[in-house]
Amino acid sequence: MRPVQSVVGKTVKGVVDRPMGSRHPSWPDLRYPVNYGYVEGIFAGDGEEQDAYVFGADGPLETFEGKVIAVWHRTDDAEDKWIVSLDGRDVSDEEILRTIRFQERFFRGVLLR
Repeated sequence: MRPVQSVVGKTVKGVVDRPMGSRHPSWPDLRYPVNYGYVEGIFAGDGEEQDAYVFGADGPLETFEGKVIAVWHRTDDAEDKWIVSLDGRDVSDEEILRTIRFQERFFRGVLLR
């Protein structure tokens, strides 16, 4: 895991491969209430590009640019999820946890700032 301090506050760009409202490719009952994608050129612990939940959009996106405001650190998996805000607005811990629960309820983790 990268130190959270080296990530939070950074501006990143990426691709949304699971737009808001879409279904998970392996579990179709799982619908994304938030745009979800990856940060281009940065690789995570699983060897894939860094995953990100993208906050601040009211509809599906194809790409994003925003500020990392938190990290969801999965304690029982090899990858973390970055929490990105499109407009740099802070999002409360409660809102983040409520929004990402649809998928993260299957893992253990902690929200870091």
